[in-house]
Amino acid sequence: MDSVTQAALGAAVAGMIAGRKASPKVLVAGAMLGTVPDLDVFIDYGDPVSDMVKHRGFSHSLFVLFPFSLLLAWCWHRWRPATAFSFLHLWGLVAACLITHPILDAFTAYGTQLLWPLPVSVAVSSIFIIDPLYTLPLLVTLLAALLWRDRIASLCKAGVILSSLYLVWSVVAMNLIEQRVENQVAGTALEGKPVFVSPTPFNTVLWRIVVLGEDRYWEGLSSLLDESDTVDFLEKDRGHWPLNDKPSTLQALERFTRQFIRYEENGSQIIATDLRLGMVDYLPFRFVFASREHHADWQFPLPVQLNSPEVRIKHLPSLWLRLLGNQEIDADLCHVSEVCHDSAPPSS
Repeated sequence: MDSVTQAALGAAVAGMIAGRKASPKVLVAGAMLGTVPDLDVFIDYGDPVSDMVKHRGFSHSLFVLFPFSLLLAWCWHRWRPATAFSFLHLWGLVAACLITHPILDAFTAYGTQLLWPLPVSVAVSSIFIIDPLYTLPLLVTLLAALLWRDRIASLCKAGVILSSLYLVWSVVAMNLIEQRVENQVAGTALEGKPVFVSPTPFNTVLWRIVVLGEDRYWEGLSSLLDESDTVDFLEKDRGHWPLNDKPSTLQALERFTRQFIRYEENGSQIIATDLRLGMVDYLPFRFVFASREHHADWQFPLPVQLNSPEVRIKHLPSLWLRLLGNQEIDADLCHVSEVCHDSAPPSS
């Protein structure tokens, strides 16, 4: 999630756990602790793919954050022995502020290595990386807590409960969409194929669906407000890696994305694109993994990330109408891409 949300969550959790000892200083400390795991963004792993797949790694691991929280609590208690908190109370507060950060991140599509160094990435994909409906309850109750300081703990608790209920709702909504897709592809050639479902930006009403085939993939939108449960899929070329050799960085990206990758040979470059993040042709994570000059042999330099496509403001009203259940707008959204075309899932 974004830094504002993580800071707000850390502050609210700190205020809630501090109880009667909660104060504005505790909220500030909680906000700072809530952003600590994301400091790994300042680490350069040598190339953009490694920076991507190793983000939310060790700094988001429960195996690291638990002992780190113990160390922080011990240092604080040793240097500030007059603190109002007992050691165990302080440790619980620090640990909760740190650990709720990666747990929340695990609900996004990007994925979080909660069990690093084990090669396990958790990505529930039920909430977008920025969702005002999750963040606003935290911000509103924190503002109220600063105004009514005798009720800091109870107000912070209310904010955490409200935002957590919204998170639970996001999982319920995602399961509803997944059931729609499962019902639609049943008995077709897409039955049993990998499916990726994630919310579109800033909401949990309109969802993006990607069904992965061997050399094709199908992308569609489904809103909880749709009158029909049928998803109008766009069939698109997935491509394949054309060479025998495969760079280790590409193998890492394949594991990270669970194979949800599109390959394309663009003249003197071979490009791999993460299909999970973005929509239609607004796919920001595109990397050049091989290049050559004229007809020379392919070379595998360090991967280079291509510039993200610009978001066209004129398409935002269409997305809003689609969220409200206007399924006729799917044809207009298809025009965002010059290579897509309407296609139902292939029959068996």
